[in-house]
Amino acid sequence: MAIRNVNLWRSIDWITIILYFALVTCGWLSICGATYDFGEPDFLRFDTFTGKQLVWIGCAVILSLVLLNIEKKYYEMMAYPLYVGFIILLAVTRFLAGDGINGSYSWIKIGPLSIQPAEFAKFATAIALARLMSTYGFSMAKCSDVVKMLAIIVLPMLLIVLQNETGSALVYLSFFLVLYREGMSGSLLAVGVCAIVYFVIGVGQGDKLFAAMPVCVGEFIVFLLIPLFTALMTGIYGKRLVRAWWIAGINLGGTLIAWIFSRYVVPFDICIVQLVLCVCTALYLLYIYILERHTSYLLVALFALGSIGFYYSCNMLINKLQPHQRLRIEVLLGLKDDPTGVGYNINQSKIAIGSGGLWGKGFLNGTQTKLNYVPEQHTDFIFCTIGEEQGFIGCTFILLLFAVFIIRIIMLAERQGSNKFTRVYGYSLACILTFHLFVNVGMVIGLAPVIGIPLPFFSYGGSSLWGFTILLSILLRLDAERESRFR
Repeated sequence: MAIRNVNLWRSIDWITIILYFALVTCGWLSICGATYDFGEPDFLRFDTFTGKQLVWIGCAVILSLVLLNIEKKYYEMMAYPLYVGFIILLAVTRFLAGDGINGSYSWIKIGPLSIQPAEFAKFATAIALARLMSTYGFSMAKCSDVVKMLAIIVLPMLLIVLQNETGSALVYLSFFLVLYREGMSGSLLAVGVCAIVYFVIGVGQGDKLFAAMPVCVGEFIVFLLIPLFTALMTGIYGKRLVRAWWIAGINLGGTLIAWIFSRYVVPFDICIVQLVLCVCTALYLLYIYILERHTSYLLVALFALGSIGFYYSCNMLINKLQPHQRLRIEVLLGLKDDPTGVGYNINQSKIAIGSGGLWGKGFLNGTQTKLNYVPEQHTDFIFCTIGEEQGFIGCTFILLLFAVFIIRIIMLAERQGSNKFTRVYGYSLACILTFHLFVNVGMVIGLAPVIGIPLPFFSYGGSSLWGFTILLSILLRLDAERESRFR
């Protein structure tokens, strides 16, 4: 049998390429607005941010042309070696980074250039994950396959965390969204949502006490939610509504009795009673599992115990964070107001976006950005430049452009049929872009913590632009071969 040759320029998805260049062009114009100072504009000089960004764009186009001419079989063959190579590079980056940049040791200096390996490791992780999940016999029902899959995702995260680059490490969480498309149970997503709720409530209300009682508000609410979530899961997965009602009733009733006793008899920390009730609930579910050998009860019991451990580990983690990291979380949750310190960036960014109004002040006419009120306005906070100069309409247009671009990538992934390698890789790219977009925009408008995640194709810098260009170019090449058939 022979493989039909691919006519690259006929098979390539030109719609995606047009959207890519539209985003890159809008990004370069935004950098012009963010870095322009009063006077004659000179955006083509190579000693300016705009001139350098043009160089990065030109190099990205050349790099893309090279990657588009590499056949799919070579990407499959080199998936694991590329991943291992970048894992080694991430491991040594901490030692090659010197004194670091703003406390981060994720940059390697090569002459006048600074390269961030974490940006390029994304495509290596995506292609390794696609290679593993497309292997014959792979199944999420096999514990060994699941362990391999999670190791591919978690290992680069841990190495990037060691570089003090938490923002880039969190991006790798987006790979877990790919797993749901390939059949992973949605119960893990529910566990993730519960963890977020525990963290926000536990940390956000951790310093507050109920009046006249030595009871922490955050701890009380969390230990009220744990048995309720446990009862809900027992009813859904254990399929015994009576047991679910008993679990909820005993925990709520015990908490109410403890509350009345503490309020009107002897004040004490009723969270101790709640903790005991939660542990007893988990032990009861373990007992049911032993009797009936119903795996769901074991998993729900582990969820209850894990929830308790997660809550206490969050408190320990918060106490061990650096002061500026803890302050960022506290400002985000509204626990502290720091308009001249950690909250300065966000406040100035929101002022810049709000001042743009509906239609904006016009290209190069922003005042907040021209007077440099917003730090990092040409990198992580570049979206505020769009908001000030182009207003609500401009922001909406950019977000819609991103939405169309991401939807198009999902369409490319879905049209692969039985080609699981390309489908998994395509969804990996879509999830990475979505994570970057939501976190960066949320960060700029004050809905997410400032963790240093760039806006794809907009934020200044070669590492980010090249990293996303590599991710996209490989997908375009893989998609171009979708029409290849054996004959």
